[in-house]
Amino acid sequence: MFNTSICRILGIQYPILQGGMAWVATAELAAAVSNAGGLGIIGAGNAPADFVRNEIQKVKKLTDKPFGVNIMLLSPFVEEVIDAAYEERVPVITTGAGNPGKYIPRFKEIGTKIIPVVPAVALAKKMEQEGVDAVIAEGTESGGHVGELTTMALVPQVVDAVSIPVIAAGGIADGRGMVSAFALGAQGVQLGTIFVCASECTAHENYKKAIIKAGDRGTVVSGRATGHPVRIIKNKLAREFEKLEKVNATAEEYEKLGLGRLRAAVVEGDADFGSVMAGQISGLVKEIKPAKAIIDDILRDTEKVLKLINQLS
Repeated sequence: MFNTSICRILGIQYPILQGGMAWVATAELAAAVSNAGGLGIIGAGNAPADFVRNEIQKVKKLTDKPFGVNIMLLSPFVEEVIDAAYEERVPVITTGAGNPGKYIPRFKEIGTKIIPVVPAVALAKKMEQEGVDAVIAEGTESGGHVGELTTMALVPQVVDAVSIPVIAAGGIADGRGMVSAFALGAQGVQLGTIFVCASECTAHENYKKAIIKAGDRGTVVSGRATGHPVRIIKNKLAREFEKLEKVNATAEEYEKLGLGRLRAAVVEGDADFGSVMAGQISGLVKEIKPAKAIIDDILRDTEKVLKLINQLS
């Protein structure tokens, strides 16, 4: 069922990837998603290599299924993290905030699949030229660091521009979103926000409750003027970012305000002045449940939607 090219490339049962969210996507969540038939991904974020290596070794004890690591190429520890991922022979690497080109030959030697996140067609084409295995076209609806194009606009244009498989991300949380992604030409989906509310996710309960309480207009994007916009749940921190925008603050002022705020939200549970990164689909997330239940529900919904569409033809 839903055995697309992404399933065959990655050796997974379902074309569902879990987003590599910093501080949120730990070994526990990644293993749960992989064991449920998707691709669980550890979020390296700006963590040092020892932390990332420990998470990789932990996930290997929790699952014998394929898994991945998301590497932020702007991390101050990126070279050490790359070394750890190579030495641990991580099956799949997803990347963000940069061009992974110089690392691709090394990972190809050990059979690791490389899948960068792209916010625009030009970067997708560049990544294909560099030899990546697929791309994740992520729309601005997603949580955390975002681009400008919506998923609906971005995905079909990337699909038309490259010959490698495209994975859709941003604004997807149920079967309707998954069917829409397929209709746009994607071979799989990446989900982030809904997996924050998986019971296996180690994020603080306050972080999860903030997502569940959010409505359709419950998120806001801050920092577009800096070139590094971030979507978060509306709270006191978001209002402080809005104040900075009104006075045309510098990138340094944004960085100072946001320093440590993601960890404060995820680990310490500060949902008021922490950076509660979440996507616009937060309004669709109503409960905390196991990762397997999340995937099973999405697959069940997808089948229902496809049947309804067939009835219209």
